[in-house]
Amino acid sequence: MTSPAPQGGLPPIPSCYRHPGRETHLKCSRCEKPICPDCMIPASVGHHCPGCVAEGRRTQRPALTHFGGSQAGMHGYVTKALIGVNVAVFLFGLVLVGARAAFDGGLFTGATDIQFLGGVTGPSFCSDDGTGHCLQVYTGIDDGAYYRMFTAMFIHYGILHLALNMWALWVLGRSLEAALGPIRFLALYLLCGFGGNVACYVLSPDALSAGASTAIYGLFAAYFFVLKKLGRDAMSVIPIIVINVVLSFSIPGISWQGHLGGLVTGAVCGLGLAYAPRQNRTLVQGGVLGAVFLALVAVTLGISLAG
Repeated sequence: MTSPAPQGGLPPIPSCYRHPGRETHLKCSRCEKPICPDCMIPASVGHHCPGCVAEGRRTQRPALTHFGGSQAGMHGYVTKALIGVNVAVFLFGLVLVGARAAFDGGLFTGATDIQFLGGVTGPSFCSDDGTGHCLQVYTGIDDGAYYRMFTAMFIHYGILHLALNMWALWVLGRSLEAALGPIRFLALYLLCGFGGNVACYVLSPDALSAGASTAIYGLFAAYFFVLKKLGRDAMSVIPIIVINVVLSFSIPGISWQGHLGGLVTGAVCGLGLAYAPRQNRTLVQGGVLGAVFLALVAVTLGISLAG
C-alpha cells in the first residue's frame, strides 16, 4: 500500500502493510513489505515483519537439550507438578483421618487409611480396632491390587517424611528435568518409583511400604550418569548416595528394599538416557525405558500369579 504521490512528481511514500496510513521508509529484509517501527522485529540481518517471524517459528526445528529433550524442562513444570501431587495426597490423608496423621508415630511408624489404601503390600490384610476385630479388608498385590505399585510412590507417613522427600525432589528434579526434558524426566521418575516398589514387593511382601524415596534414590543414580556425560563432577554425587544407602540399612523402619530397587532402576535408566547414541537417541532411550518397564511388569505378574 502506498500513500498518494506528493506534489512535485516525487514517488509515493509507502505505508505499513499492517497499519495503513502510517508512512514508512522501512521494509522487511525478508519479504520486503513496508513496515513501521512498531512492527519491525530485529533479526540477525536487518528487520523482519511479524508475518515472517511467525512463519519462521512454524518451520524452525525447536532447540533440544543435550539428551534430546525439550527445553521446556528448564521451567521445572513436571517437578512442581509431582510435588503438588504428593502434597495433595498427603492432605487427602489428613481429610480421611484428621490432622493427627501428620505426626502420628513419627517419621517411619504409624500407618493411616491412606497408607492402607495405597502402600505396597503383597498379601491382603485387615485393619483392626486393637481387639482383633477386623474393621476393613484391604486388597494386596497378591490378589490383584497392582495399582499399589504406582500409588505407593505418592504416599507418606508423616509431614517430616513428606518434607524430606519433597526437598530432595525439588533439588534434584529441576536439574534433571532441565537436562532431560519434561517427558524423559517424568518417565524416569515413574520408572524409578515403580522399580523401588517392585523391590519392596519381592523382598518384603508382608510389610506396608510407601514414599517417594524409591523414585528419588533412582534420580540420584541417574543424575550421576547425566553429570558424567556432561563432563561435570559426577563423583560429588557418590558420597551422598553412599550416606543415604548406609542410613537405609542402619535406621529401623526404613525400606532399604525400596531404596535399593529405586537406585538400581535409576542407574539402568540413567545409563540409557545419558549414553544413547546421537543418531538413534530417541529410539534407544525409548527402548531402554520400555525394556525396564516390561521387566518390572513381568516380575510383578510372575510373582503374584505364581503365588
